[in-house]
Amino acid sequence: MLELLSRRWHLVVLRGVVAVLFGIIAIAWPEITVLALALLWGVYTLLDGITSIAMGIGEGTDRAYMIFLGMLGIAAGVIALLWPEITVIVLLVLIAVWAIIAGIVQIAAAVRLRKVIRNEWFLALSGSVALVLGLLLIVQPAEGAIALLIAIATFALVWGVVLIVLGFRLRKLRPA
Repeated sequence: MLELLSRRWHLVVLRGVVAVLFGIIAIAWPEITVLALALLWGVYTLLDGITSIAMGIGEGTDRAYMIFLGMLGIAAGVIALLWPEITVIVLLVLIAVWAIIAGIVQIAAAVRLRKVIRNEWFLALSGSVALVLGLLLIVQPAEGAIALLIAIATFALVWGVVLIVLGFRLRKLRPA
């Protein structure tokens, strides 16, 4: 593995540069980035739906399933492309509901486990953070979308820098 990575160190650096560029663009233009992600998802879903229908045409079992899945994908893709703002809001609501449920479950687990494990407050704290995130996304979805995007962009920046440093360190390890 080390040999492979050290020979292709430049690809590791390239991945890092792309991550850093994504992070910079996402922070500089968060609204455009959120809409672009919704549009990209719409194109993907549309193409996936067409592919599913193509797979369902012909002979074999489970054809109806593939055709139904394809029609669903095409419908979702068209909606995402025609109304990307709605797509972003629906996605945020899904994330918010997930975060609220996950937060409640983690807090409940911490309470139930308080006599069994030590430092259960870490579990309660992580549940509280998830719960607060979910509630903020429900109450302020537009600001929540930007905040999530900035968090992802910050991660991409840090990850990109780490990959760039790793790539240059791998270059020193490459076989002669």
